[in-house]
Amino acid sequence: MLVDLLLEPLRYGFLLRGLAAAVLIGVICAVIGTYVVLKGFAFIGDALAHIAFTGIVVAFLAGFVFYLGALVAAVAAGLGIGLIQRRVGLRTDTAIGILFSGIFALGIVLMSLGIKTYTVDLFSYVFGDILSVRPSDLLVILGLGGLVLLLIGLLYKELLFVSFDPVVAEATGLPGGRLQLLLLTLLSITVVASVQAVGVVLVVAMLVTPSATAYLLTDRFHRMMLLGAGFGALSALVGFYLSYYLNVPSGGTIVLVASALFALVALLSPRRAQLRLLVRG
Repeated sequence: MLVDLLLEPLRYGFLLRGLAAAVLIGVICAVIGTYVVLKGFAFIGDALAHIAFTGIVVAFLAGFVFYLGALVAAVAAGLGIGLIQRRVGLRTDTAIGILFSGIFALGIVLMSLGIKTYTVDLFSYVFGDILSVRPSDLLVILGLGGLVLLLIGLLYKELLFVSFDPVVAEATGLPGGRLQLLLLTLLSITVVASVQAVGVVLVVAMLVTPSATAYLLTDRFHRMMLLGAGFGALSALVGFYLSYYLNVPSGGTIVLVASALFALVALLSPRRAQLRLLVRG
């Protein structure tokens, strides 16, 4: 009976592609999400997701592939945010808030004025539609995700050093500014790869929640990354099956599962137990 329940969705090609995309995105988001949690980049991830939506709208208006529009917009914004962090007098969160809200509003206006026939399709990118993943989309997710994982693997120590202490990293001769811009670029690429599956609204949750869950269980960075990837994949897998059998949106269900795992681990984690002992003492 259980085997039948597990195999039934996999008899359909579009569901199998959706499951594969969900698991891949769960892993990729968690790996880059480890840096997001460490450096407090959650707001930046949210901003990049909203800016990517405007790139999607422009791509539809111009008649080219939406991934290209989203990628150009998100990477350009990521680099812009990096420059703002280093050179502009405004607080970083203030500058990011102005940037992403204005560009996202532009996307909404362009959508309402110029692409009325594509309104439903475009809103699917806001909330995600993992069941619409085509073979070509899966290849794009594999390609972009593979690039992100490859670069993180090659520059693991350097990115880790810069994330923990950028000032000391630069003092030792590492190009700290460039590495931070690279990290923002990788975050932008991850956002673009994830938008179709979980949507603009929910992508930041997949970047943060699995890695934050892992953070409650370990203070070793590589273990946090591996555990986060496991939690991301598990959230995608369980959320996919729940959305299928409950007939509810897949992106939201995956995020709810990730949030439930976080809540469970937060209640049972060793760090919480240590905190209770300190309070009682």
